Amino acid sequence: MNSLKLVIFDCDGVLFDSKEANRHYYNDLLLRFGHPRMTEEELDYVHMHNVHDSVRHIFRNYPGDIERVNGYRVELDYQPYLRHMRMEPDLPRFLDFLKPCYKTAISTNRTTTMPEVLRVHGLEGRFELIVTALDVTRPKPHPEALEKILSHFGLQVGEAVYIGDSIIDRQHTAAIGMRLIAFKNQELPADFHVNSFTEVMALPLFS
Repeated sequence: MNSLKLVIFDCDGVLFDSKEANRHYYNDLLLRFGHPRMTEEELDYVHMHNVHDSVRHIFRNYPGDIERVNGYRVELDYQPYLRHMRMEPDLPRFLDFLKPCYKTAISTNRTTTMPEVLRVHGLEGRFELIVTALDVTRPKPHPEALEKILSHFGLQVGEAVYIGDSIIDRQHTAAIGMRLIAFKNQELPADFHVNSFTEVMALPLFS
């Protein structure tokens, strides 16, 4: 295994606890079109998938609404939902720890909301490359985003590690053979399991 040179992050569930933001956002879409709020299963789904797949899933019983929903959400201001997102408290310290020696990137299924999320939380410029679902033809769990990131930095898969929290992230990394750090999910098959970025810093990867 090559020495570590690149740390890649998921966004939701890793950089931020964003489940409540997702709950409010997608419930507002459903209520706007006269439908009941999400079930917990649907909430789990939208927390892991990109917005296009999420809308199709929660509106699967109302297919006639999907085109109108997508038109509406493009115009919907995401700013009110940012207050429901909580950045991991030790993330800035971890990014400072990484900066001298490691490249950093994000691979996320977020789309247009990503720049605003980073701006509001003071994270603009803290990651050298950000790949969203809009930047690839096949979003997570397909490995295209990871391949794009590795190509950008001119690195091999063994020189990188991904920090994720869901089965989508497991599939994302397994498809390319990349190491995975499971964040706050002890049940997820992974090379390492942590509950904070402070714990990540103590991993043998960084010794």
